[in-house]
Amino acid sequence: MVNLKARVIGATAKLGRAGYPSVRSASGGEIEVVTGPSHVGFDPVDLLLASLVACISMSVRIAARRLGHANGFEEVRVEASAEKAKDGSHRIDRFIVTVALMGQISAEDQRAIVELADSICTVSNSLSPLPEIRLCEAKVQGNNPPSIAAS
Repeated sequence: MVNLKARVIGATAKLGRAGYPSVRSASGGEIEVVTGPSHVGFDPVDLLLASLVACISMSVRIAARRLGHANGFEEVRVEASAEKAKDGSHRIDRFIVTVALMGQISAEDQRAIVELADSICTVSNSLSPLPEIRLCEAKVQGNNPPSIAAS
């Protein structure tokens, strides 16, 4: 049996009085977030969509291998867009995801691959049904890093 190392999961954002958030993943990755509609880069919704398409694309490749289509699989392209709620609430009402498989795989097998991929994608499975989001109060003293207190 293969022992897989678990990936550290988490993120921290820092934002001053001006500028944009800087986000650091628990594994050490960093990204600057933009918020203006004309700014080039990722805004928070772009990051959500990026997570979704990245996870689905990796899940498609895994599904193709599991279903015996590793040799026929050449590439997958996944595009996603989002529709904001029309009721004025600050949320996404719908994600539209398009999966295009390239390679020597029949349409029937492509459908089976996409179905399996959807069932193993952590991000899409986390978006539906909606997960609990628990906000915790952080105790901050001066410029010291906050200590998180779960509520």
